[in-house]
Amino acid sequence: MNPAMTHAANNPVYRRRLRRHRIGIALSVLAMSIGLAVLAWILITLLMKGFGGLTAAILTHDTPAPASDGGGLRNAILGTVMMVSLSTLISTPIGIFAGMYLAEYGERNKFAQVTRFVTDIMLSAPSIVIGLFVYALYVARVQHFSGWAGTIALSLIAVPVVVRTTDNMLRLVPNSLLEAAFALGAPRWKVSTMVRLRAVKAGVVTGVLLALARIAGETAPLLFTALNNQFFSTNMNAPMANLPVVIYSFAMSPYDNWRSLAWAGALIVTFSVLALNILSRTVFSQKTPK
Repeated sequence: MNPAMTHAANNPVYRRRLRRHRIGIALSVLAMSIGLAVLAWILITLLMKGFGGLTAAILTHDTPAPASDGGGLRNAILGTVMMVSLSTLISTPIGIFAGMYLAEYGERNKFAQVTRFVTDIMLSAPSIVIGLFVYALYVARVQHFSGWAGTIALSLIAVPVVVRTTDNMLRLVPNSLLEAAFALGAPRWKVSTMVRLRAVKAGVVTGVLLALARIAGETAPLLFTALNNQFFSTNMNAPMANLPVVIYSFAMSPYDNWRSLAWAGALIVTFSVLALNILSRTVFSQKTPK
């Protein structure tokens, strides 16, 4: 054995640090195993209880009346797709431009520092608080629930995610790349958009997908904004059906048919969010720019 290694092995400080290292690794592996076991338990339970409810009627029929057979989730799926899509269209440009502003001026501008602080607060704010905020600011004034109110609430949840992801990704761009662009005479706005943003476009798209996955399963803000609608409707200025609220309502009902639809809806939402997360971490994954 190497004399240096023998000396280190006989050192009590080294042995104590090695013991702590092994304990830390063992606890980390244990925590990871528990998390994976819980995730597998949830997915298996959803598959067992929800797979049987996945029929063609899910996409072709609306939510059924109480104590009736059959039915589907067409209106709820449509409402969720409409509100989530509009929220993504609203939050993406706002979040990207705000993230670019923070990356460019965040260190030297007091307003940018305040913006970053508010963004961090919004990231950790409970979604039900945002729902109550939109209810008081919009729903209470117009005197009715609507898909627009739900879209506003979901947008307020998605914007901080896009802002923080864009800001962090733009900060990974090396200064040498920016200095080279400035040396060629490019103006600051062109360096920000054509050089800096383009270098981390995959990371920004990942942030947008993560924000989309975040809002796809939100229930609490929609209870105070979009509420629900048992009929097929594309009117955004009226109460609108959505999967999270339908799942919440049907899961607590005494009707077997409703509970079966709730499990099927939960399976759809869970695997949709899971697919978006996998997509964001594989297809659009990007290494740190060099």
